[in-house]
Amino acid sequence: MIPEDLRYTAEHEWVAAADGGAVRVGVTHFAQDALGDIVYVQLPAVGATVVAGESLGEVESTKSVSELYAPVAGTVSARNEALTDTPEVINSDPYGAGWLVEITVSDPGAVDGLLTAAAYRGLTES
Repeated sequence: MIPEDLRYTAEHEWVAAADGGAVRVGVTHFAQDALGDIVYVQLPAVGATVVAGESLGEVESTKSVSELYAPVAGTVSARNEALTDTPEVINSDPYGAGWLVEITVSDPGAVDGLLTAAAYRGLTES
């Protein structure tokens, strides 16, 4: 359950190319499974600047509160407003309707430095 066409972080976020030099970011199936039932998500405002590796929000589950980390640096160009009312969609569709934010990347080459599906699989299976 690790899509081959995405890039990944060691913090269990996925990154997909989006429109206009942006990337879409979400949490992986592995992460949502470890978190349990997600009940709340805090996301940055559109226009916020994010720094790769730094916190961009939180996800709260019935088990814990976990930080979300920016996989790349840039500006938040969209956020998934549907998660305000239905954060549990992250559990049911982490690679689709459960996306978190879109970031207009300041360095498009940064995505190439993220983990491939094979590398992420190795991380989660070890």
